[in-house]
Amino acid sequence: MARLKAGWWPLLLVVVVLVIFSPLASSAPDGLERVAEDLGFAERAVAHLAAPLPDYLWPGVAWEGPATVLAGLAGVAAVLLASWGCARLLVRR
Repeated sequence: MARLKAGWWPLLLVVVVLVIFSPLASSAPDGLERVAEDLGFAERAVAHLAAPLPDYLWPGVAWEGPATVLAGLAGVAAVLLASWGCARLLVRR
């Protein structure tokens, strides 16, 4: 089995932590959503774009724990790919 390069270990650590702890995430609203609820204007919110993974759950997965893990892994992959793409554009050759 080939060894992972040293630069991949932080990513592997992030994935392991995500798989272990994402099912334990709070279901309470985040700060902005909470303020909107407290001040009574949350019901007037309009979504301008459809969320790719609404409520941080992978669509079609019945159990909330695995659905959250899959959505988290998709988010990590999206950020990694976007970061890699930006780095490729900005690094001089």
